[in-house]
Amino acid sequence: METAFVVVAVVTILANAAVAVAVLARAEFVRVNSDEVGVPPTWIPALAALKAAGAGGLLLGLLGVPFVGVAAAGGLVLFYVGALAAHVRAAVYHNIVFPGTCLALAAASLVLALAA
Repeated sequence: METAFVVVAVVTILANAAVAVAVLARAEFVRVNSDEVGVPPTWIPALAALKAAGAGGLLLGLLGVPFVGVAAAGGLVLFYVGALAAHVRAAVYHNIVFPGTCLALAAASLVLALAA
């Protein structure tokens, strides 16, 4: 179980860190997606910070602070539930697989962190 947690958590960390870097680098796909789902441009840095904090918290969980890892995974689950809700509210389904995959990774990290 612990190996599964490490693998899933590392993939979750890498995915969230990569997206946070893309957001901070002002990648075009981030602006387009945010516009499509109705996220105000002023929110984008804060959303990147939340993703980065989730990745950092999961990393701390792997490094021996399990309650921080659990809290980070739970926060990422809530974040991506909100992202999916934004996609559904805006009826933007062509790229919903990305927040859906991130939600699945965060949920798996949470379940495995609780089990570890």
